[in-house]
Amino acid sequence: MPRVKERKGKAKGTPPPVVLSLQKFLRTYEKHCAGSQTPVCPAIRRDLRSSIANEQSLRTSSLLELTGCTACPFTTLEIIDCKMDSWSLGRLGKALQLGGLHSLALDYCRFGNEEMEYIFSGLANNKKLQGLSLRYCGLGPGSGPRLGFVISQSAICELYLDGNDLQCSGALALLRPLVEFTEMQGKDPPAPGVAPNAGSPPQLLHTIQKGSSSLSQNAKSSQAATVTTTSGKKKRKKEIKKRKCLAEPGPWLVKLHLADNGIDSKGEEGSLLEFTRMLTCLITRSAHVREIDLGNNVLGEKAAAAVLGALRARKTGRLPVLKITVTPQISSDTFTSIWKNSKKSNTTYKKKKKAKN
Repeated sequence: MPRVKERKGKAKGTPPPVVLSLQKFLRTYEKHCAGSQTPVCPAIRRDLRSSIANEQSLRTSSLLELTGCTACPFTTLEIIDCKMDSWSLGRLGKALQLGGLHSLALDYCRFGNEEMEYIFSGLANNKKLQGLSLRYCGLGPGSGPRLGFVISQSAICELYLDGNDLQCSGALALLRPLVEFTEMQGKDPPAPGVAPNAGSPPQLLHTIQKGSSSLSQNAKSSQAATVTTTSGKKKRKKEIKKRKCLAEPGPWLVKLHLADNGIDSKGEEGSLLEFTRMLTCLITRSAHVREIDLGNNVLGEKAAAAVLGALRARKTGRLPVLKITVTPQISSDTFTSIWKNSKKSNTTYKKKKKAKN
């Protein structure tokens, strides 16, 4: 008799693929939190476990309570190429006022003027956010004044606005508060030999370094605990007070990216000239700004020559090196000179060899 092939039945208790993927995602998320020494968000864990129990895909996860707060202390939030309605943006704007975000990226999310107002209202007087990225968000010239106000009233150090349509008028409105702040600090640049500010307020640097060097700080504090002196106690109290302080309102802008924003001579008459004047003033006087990206904006030869002159004046004034990117649609000599004057020096200092006895 021919042998009857035994059919291999499906193993009992095998979870469906959606459960396996959610379990893997939860394990990966918990492992990442452990590796980065950050707490697991209770809302994400709860929603994932609920979806695993119901054998359903996770579609939404509520990270914010009705008050706009969250039990999980987020420091970085990236929402890339997502369609967000007014309700979601309103909650996000409220969370920006109450939360402790250090970095926010909303790249490729198309916003109208009314929708952007939710974000701007949340960023006003924000003393914790240090990095803001709004690349390819459809921002027009009207967003320039609001961005300038946000920068002047917050602690944002890095601003990325590539791929929008600010044009000369919007970019000019953005730069104006920066230049006014620079002029208020003093009409004369810092004296030669005096090291200017590194581009961030001291309180902000304490906030940045606190998370990255928590282990070393704990080790130092345990060693310092063995020596109990009155001077040591006073120093420790001062350090604790400094760490608790928030960054003072800006502008403290260090990096500004305005690539592909339609900044050219096609707009209103004289707008490019005024933008160039404001830009060169910022380059010449500001010790905070260290990086400006103006790629894919047709500035023209006259504006490029003015930028080159400002870079040379900055170098003469002993200000920190400014890295600036411009489009190569200018003369090769001007482009090369701008590149050389915005390049860090490669000079290295060799250690002296110890004399042999």
